Amino acid sequence: MRPRADDAFGLLAMWDGQAERTVRIGMLLPWANVAVEDELPRLGLSHTVFHYTRLVPASRTTAVDAAFWHGLRSAAAGGLDALSPVPLDAVFLACTSAGFPTGPAPPALPPGVLTAFDALTGVLTHLGVRRIVLATPYPQEVTAAEAAALAAYGIETTAHASLGLADGYPTVTADQIRTLVRHLPPVALRTADAVVLSCTGWHTLPVLAELQQALGVPVFSSTLAMALYAARLAMGAPCEHQPK
Repeated sequence: MRPRADDAFGLLAMWDGQAERTVRIGMLLPWANVAVEDELPRLGLSHTVFHYTRLVPASRTTAVDAAFWHGLRSAAAGGLDALSPVPLDAVFLACTSAGFPTGPAPPALPPGVLTAFDALTGVLTHLGVRRIVLATPYPQEVTAAEAAALAAYGIETTAHASLGLADGYPTVTADQIRTLVRHLPPVALRTADAVVLSCTGWHTLPVLAELQQALGVPVFSSTLAMALYAARLAMGAPCEHQPK
């Protein structure tokens, strides 16, 4: 199935409107992430309640690297314990790159905890998206690692671009995102099923609808993917997906 050009937000509204119940979603946030709490409430889900707690990696750093990813995953059990009084329907480690960390094997997440990367691949797989272009704020090698990780789910990244940043994602401007996407190869944009703005740490909501209209294909962010995943849970129809 190829999503229509308005599907990213149209699907979110449709799935929310078809909800059979209200769901509660735990959000384990990287400790410096300020974008997720800002953007999720503005997506307008009326049948999803998000509950937040912050994870502090043992390295007490914020730059994406093995110490950061391993630290977040190790801290997830404590974050889950902090949310334990709440009857949760799902829990996300709200970090995309923690779902495909490079380097030494990372600590396992507690059972039932998904990453933002799991939400992204789950939603894309459900929609039948097979060809994407990828834009990230990450270092080049992290972006390449994500493209390889997506390929394991049958999702081909036909082109990718990144800002080359290891840190400081909340300060990325809307103009920087627009410029990054404009520099993606036009032929890849024309033939893609979707554009993906990966990373929960940068503020993508101000440009999602604009880019979607300009490009004529759905534009998904990591945060939007988590909202879509939650909306399907509220419908009683979770995404057909298992983390790899």
